[in-house]
Amino acid sequence: MFKKNRKGNACFHRKTFALAVALAFASASFAQQGDGGAGLTKANEMITGYFENGSKLMYAIGAIVGLIGAVKVYQKWSSGDQDTSKVAAAWFSACIFLVVVATVIKSFFGI
Repeated sequence: MFKKNRKGNACFHRKTFALAVALAFASASFAQQGDGGAGLTKANEMITGYFENGSKLMYAIGAIVGLIGAVKVYQKWSSGDQDTSKVAAAWFSACIFLVVVATVIKSFFGI
């Protein structure tokens, strides 16, 4: 039923399935303690907090990538390389991608 990888260990899908089952049991135990809606609300608040922190982390990573990219582009430009525009476009696109992904995550989950 489950595939095995090259080393003969259980595949990633088995671990993912086990994690999903564990989360289902954990959410069921939250729901059985009094009001089920309260447990779901608490889980929603916890997950929303993770996404908010994750999007802030992505903004920070985007800033660091932008600084590193600016230094790399400046080094290529000052040395007279011909492919400076390609390198600049690649680094700029990476920064824009990170910012767009963080913004989409925030808007998708209503943070």
